[in-house]
Amino acid sequence: MATDPRTAEFLGEQLAALGGLSIAKMFGEYGVWLDGKTVALICGDQLFVKPTEPGRAFIGEVVEAPPYRGAKPSLLIDDGRWDEAEWLCDLLQITADALPARRPKRRKSV
Repeated sequence: MATDPRTAEFLGEQLAALGGLSIAKMFGEYGVWLDGKTVALICGDQLFVKPTEPGRAFIGEVVEAPPYRGAKPSLLIDDGRWDEAEWLCDLLQITADALPARRPKRRKSV
């Protein structure tokens, strides 16, 4: 089931305080990037955050599920927490900070 664009729009509004945030449509679902790092996916009208130890510690009681068939489990964020903009922003910032820096793309030799 594809995500309703209003879901992605709402989450974008909740996360607007984060500088360097972008949300883009991908295959009927949405990717969430912070400071150039993929930190979350919005799939099937649910928010899945990349699993990190600091993210798990911040959440406390964690629920994990794959965002789509064949994917690795991610941290499933209950939609009851979506109204807590500051908490959500903190979680994504903690996640981005814990993820490794992006590797520069290799240029193809011609």
